[in-house]
Amino acid sequence: DTNHEIMDRAPDGGRVPLGRPVNNVRIYVVDEHLAPVPLGAPGAIVFSGICVGRGYVNDPERTRLSFSADPHHAGNRLYQAGDYGRWLPDGKLEFLGRRDSQVKIRGFRIEIGEIDNALLRVPGVRDAAVVVAERADHSKQLVAFYSGPEELGIDLLRDRLARSLPEYMVPSAFHRRECLPLTANSKIDRKALTLLAGTLDVAEETHETPITPTEHKLATAWAKVLGTPQDQIGRHDHFFFDCGGSSLSAVKLAITLDRAVSLADVTRHPVLADLAALIDGRTPRRTGLLQPLSEPMCSPPVALVCFPYAGGNAVNYQQMANALRDNGIAVYGVELPGHDVAVEPTPFASVEQTGEQVADEITRLGLRGVMLWGHSSGAVLAIETARRLQGGPVQVQQVFVGAQLIGDAATRHAASIELTGRSNADIADGLIADGGVAALGDLDAQGAERVGAAYRHDCVTAHRYLIDTLQTQQAPRLSTPVSVVVAADDPITADFAHRHRDWDVLAEHVALQVLPDGGHYFIRTRPAQTAQVVQQIADQLALSATAVPTR
Repeated sequence: DTNHEIMDRAPDGGRVPLGRPVNNVRIYVVDEHLAPVPLGAPGAIVFSGICVGRGYVNDPERTRLSFSADPHHAGNRLYQAGDYGRWLPDGKLEFLGRRDSQVKIRGFRIEIGEIDNALLRVPGVRDAAVVVAERADHSKQLVAFYSGPEELGIDLLRDRLARSLPEYMVPSAFHRRECLPLTANSKIDRKALTLLAGTLDVAEETHETPITPTEHKLATAWAKVLGTPQDQIGRHDHFFFDCGGSSLSAVKLAITLDRAVSLADVTRHPVLADLAALIDGRTPRRTGLLQPLSEPMCSPPVALVCFPYAGGNAVNYQQMANALRDNGIAVYGVELPGHDVAVEPTPFASVEQTGEQVADEITRLGLRGVMLWGHSSGAVLAIETARRLQGGPVQVQQVFVGAQLIGDAATRHAASIELTGRSNADIADGLIADGGVAALGDLDAQGAERVGAAYRHDCVTAHRYLIDTLQTQQAPRLSTPVSVVVAADDPITADFAHRHRDWDVLAEHVALQVLPDGGHYFIRTRPAQTAQVVQQIADQLALSATAVPTR
């Protein structure tokens, strides 16, 4: 017995907490070097204290792998259970999965059991198992098998899983079987399913093959960057939505094409045939900072404009845009000046310059109303843009401040000095270590250092903007409602319950929205849940607009 939890109701999140350690037991959540990870960060669960035994009976090799000296308490031993978890802000331990059921796909560490559970919650699914299939080019993909009374549509399955899982955890293919193979112990035989997945054609859709020489060249580049067989790439495929591309894979695509396109080009023209037309000169290049990530068929009553976190780009919001695409909300991402590592370096812009340009582009779009989302350091860009639109023809209906508390001037000044003294390479290494930018390690050294430079610029300019605000407190406050959105397990905003009201210095109306988990980058790790926050506000705005006053 190592930890204990008493519950008088169902847990708030989707997982049951393991609770706090019992007396004389020490529990650590550590990295691969047995160093403790920050609060809220995932890691391996290890035990020390009276609970630790001497080893496995008649199994010295397994004992050697699982037991070691406790580096934090001399004379004690550690036991590595093979479980992953994290500390919650209230001091309780949360279980995230087993080491032997975790895989890494496209730079993301994935808990297979979490996908299994999501699939089992779909009506019509009796048994389910997800396995990792390796393609001929050694790339990996998730393949789901399920049993049930009848075949379920692929779109239905993907849509249901996308409601609770990030896009990178939604399997590439789904296969129905009358029953799933079992081992001698009556457990699902995952080895048999893995072998079966390797023999199946995992392409679930019929693709219209590329036609022009440029389309064929693009399909070859897409296959190389995405690890997808070229014959499964169609001319009408969407780089992000259909093929699972990310911002980093879009950068790698531009580099593979000898920078014939930029990251902004791939974002604006994500369909293969459209991007080929751009390269061939049949489509003019559009300019500006706003990149359309999802555009409804009809003219939307409101649009969401999103500012990325430090070192990020517009595509960071693609998964969230996908989750909102059927709800009548147009989503635009802001591609910040100097952040596109797929083109020659250009100067960064100040908060004021970016706010002015984005406000001008929003006005020229002719929208009736907008909502603004700024994540982490991008929060100040959303605030500044809202200020510049205030009183103009475009109504700013809501500002979302994601994963950011305003803090105090002294702390921000110290953080700014510390960042200024670090090299671009050192900052990039830190982002790779904490998962700040997914798959950043796949970039070459020059590209990674440019992301490091962008990260420093974004953080330092945000610090200075908020320092000026805190010290002068002379700027007029926003009349637009502000929602501070945080994840409960984000260590950077751990004091959200008490400190979110500090945004009162910049806005007249401040509210708080809390996601149960997702970490600091929850727009990427929990896009569906984040989209629900936006949708709820949008629905409230629509109700307010149509409400008939009573006498």
